[in-house]
Amino acid sequence: MDRQLLSAIAHYDHPIAAPISAANLDRLLRRAALPEGARILDLGCGEGEWSLRALELVPSARADGVDISPHAVASANEAATRRGVADRLTLHTSPADAFTAPQPYDLGLCVGATHAFGGLTETMEALARFVRPGGLALLGEAYWERPPTPEVAEAIGEYPDLAGTVEAAESKGWLTVYAHVSDLAEWDEYEWSWTGTLARWAADNPGPDGEQALAVMREHRDMWLDGYRGALGFVTLLLRRV
Repeated sequence: MDRQLLSAIAHYDHPIAAPISAANLDRLLRRAALPEGARILDLGCGEGEWSLRALELVPSARADGVDISPHAVASANEAATRRGVADRLTLHTSPADAFTAPQPYDLGLCVGATHAFGGLTETMEALARFVRPGGLALLGEAYWERPPTPEVAEAIGEYPDLAGTVEAAESKGWLTVYAHVSDLAEWDEYEWSWTGTLARWAADNPGPDGEQALAVMREHRDMWLDGYRGALGFVTLLLRRV
C-alpha cells in the first residue's frame, strides 16, 4: 500500500485533516466574509472538507481543489457529489507547486501542506501569486509550544514558536487579521480519529495490507503519545494580502 492511500484511510473519520473542530473551521470561514461569487483555491485540499464547507456557506462561490493524492481527490469528488456542490468544485490531481490559474482568487487555502512549497515563507509567496490584492488566505501550520527533544524534532521537523510562525507568515506582504490556535482537545480528537480509523481498517483487512496499516498506526501513535503531544501546536491564520 502506498502512503497516500494509508493517509486517505486514516482521515476517513476526520476529513478536516487538521486538529480543528468543525465549529472552529466554520468560524474561520465566516470570519473571512467571502463575497458573493467568491473564487476559492485550496492547495493541498485532501478530502476537500475546507472547500466543501466554504461552498456550503456561500452558495454562489466556486472553488478549485488541488492535491497530489488521487485517493484524496476521489474522496473529495464523492463528498462534493453527495453534498450537492460538485458543479461548483473543480478538482485537480496535481502537485500544488505545479498548479497555475488564469484568474486570481478571493481566498487561498493551504492547511497543513506548506511542505508542498518548501516551507511557510515559500507558501506565502505562492499564495500571493494566486490571491488578488485585498484578498485573503487561510494558512494552517504547526509550531512548537515548547522545545522538543532532538529525536522528536528530527522526526517531526523544524518549526518556530507561535510568534515566529506569525512573523514568517507576514513576511511576504500579508497581514494577520484573525487566527485560531488549536487546543489539546482538538489535537486529541484528530489523533485518536487518525490512529483509531487506521486500526479499525487494519482489523477488518487481515493480511499484508492490514499489517502494514497497523505498523504505520503504531509508529504514529507512539510518536504522538511519547513525543509531541502537548508540545506541538497548530495555528490557522486568516491573512489579508496588503
